[in-house]
Amino acid sequence: MKWRKLGWVFCADKESDWLYSHAMIPIARQMDGDLFRIYFSSRDKWNRGHGGYVEIDMKSPTKVLRVNETPVLAPGELGCFDDSGALPNSIVTVGDRTLLYYTGINLGVTVKIRNSIGLAEWNDSTQLFERRFLGPVIDRTRNFPHFVATPEVMYENGRFRAWFTSCIGWKKEADEPKHFYHLEYAESADGVEWERNGTVAIGLQDQFEYAIGVPRVLRDSEGYKMWFCSRATRDISTYRIRYATSPDGIGWDRHDSEVGIDVSDSGWDSEMICYPFVFDHAGERYMLYNGNGYGKTGFGIAMLIDE
Repeated sequence: MKWRKLGWVFCADKESDWLYSHAMIPIARQMDGDLFRIYFSSRDKWNRGHGGYVEIDMKSPTKVLRVNETPVLAPGELGCFDDSGALPNSIVTVGDRTLLYYTGINLGVTVKIRNSIGLAEWNDSTQLFERRFLGPVIDRTRNFPHFVATPEVMYENGRFRAWFTSCIGWKKEADEPKHFYHLEYAESADGVEWERNGTVAIGLQDQFEYAIGVPRVLRDSEGYKMWFCSRATRDISTYRIRYATSPDGIGWDRHDSEVGIDVSDSGWDSEMICYPFVFDHAGERYMLYNGNGYGKTGFGIAMLIDE
């Protein structure tokens, strides 16, 4: 497997108070033919995450045709789980409904974040993703006491399946507490009430790796394939994109050496690559991804050239 980088696509640059910086966790959605809408999370002037989008033509995917002027998802009400940010993560079509699972950001005191997973639904009349609930659909519980985030959700055979970041603990360090998280798997009959039994999809592989997030799952004739990001290794402290396969979407085998994409020698993605989104179009496979600063330099696109 080898990916050819096609180039940088977009980053917010003080276009407005809400579209002020970053373009994190890109998600591609086909609108018509070669026209794709790329959803992402920007930061506003107060560092809160909002959901926005740009539109591109896949014949020239690094050229932005349109930037949406208003957010399609904004931070929640004061005191709610998403009052410090609402980050789009996974779009699921079920019949004529378009659902969005997103990460709600809550700032902490003893630890820096307490994230949860929310659910919104697209409204054609308002052209917004509107919250189904003021509270989260997946959160910490008596058995899972730490945060969850960045879900990938798939609807198959009348069931919802989710792979998501699940924090397994914090450790006090000199500067600030350090979080540890892996990927958990859960299922649901209705996409709202989730059956969590602690199934680990991708676990930490050694004493150096401490964070795994933003899974992206595709299914083809060979089974399930997942792209995700992790940090760190013995020699690297920042995120890199990883790859795994599974016959059933539950038990996974990692193939880190086969991912076929890494940081560039210089430029916007020279320090890290993270938050992948993999999709197919017109017989080709593409990957959107973030670079330096967890999306502070925006996102780019690559194309698979050798399977």
